[in-house]
Amino acid sequence: MARHFELELDHLRTLLIRMGSLVEEQIDLGVRAIIESNESLANIVMERDKKVDEFDNEIDKQCMRIFALTQPVAVDLRLLMAALKINNELERIGDIAVNLAERVGPLTPYADYVKKTSISLMATGARGMVKDAIDSFVNNDPKLAKKVLESDDHIDNLDREIFNLMVAHMKESPKQVEPASHVMILSRHIERLADHATNIAEDVIFLVNAKIIKHHADESAAF
Repeated sequence: MARHFELELDHLRTLLIRMGSLVEEQIDLGVRAIIESNESLANIVMERDKKVDEFDNEIDKQCMRIFALTQPVAVDLRLLMAALKINNELERIGDIAVNLAERVGPLTPYADYVKKTSISLMATGARGMVKDAIDSFVNNDPKLAKKVLESDDHIDNLDREIFNLMVAHMKESPKQVEPASHVMILSRHIERLADHATNIAEDVIFLVNAKIIKHHADESAAF
């Protein structure tokens, strides 16, 4: 029974790592599609979204199977709790990758306009947070998870800067209303992307150190 339980947990971790790898690639393609105004990459992201959903369902079923057939305790129970939460965050990140891809077409005529904003910097930063969050889970690395938490404020600041700049542009000229609106929506998607990466980092700290970190509160207590 113990050996079977270990195999079930190993399979769960494998599923999460595979989903994380897929989602990380989705975000990478989505960010590149935005930066390069590449609709072909955007289409790839949208076509692969079904696979992300399939992983989401499979991981949920695996967690429920382990709960139903065993009585996990301590670190094993934390893994199951964290797995359910991380799975949800990864699925939402996958959705955001699609959101980014869907913005590529409308923004393509305004590629030069977009390049004059901080969207590329913001998207690259958020993409890095997602990678670090997933790596922190794969490697059971709470220090890397803490780095993700510390990066979130930078993304929030860029989001505010872009919002204020786009509002100013819309006030200057009606012609800037459409591209500025798209950039504002894109910025908000990227800000949410960083939030989901932060949530994964919090779950990793809970998993490894048995510390609950909410909204960056008492971060230092986890180390």
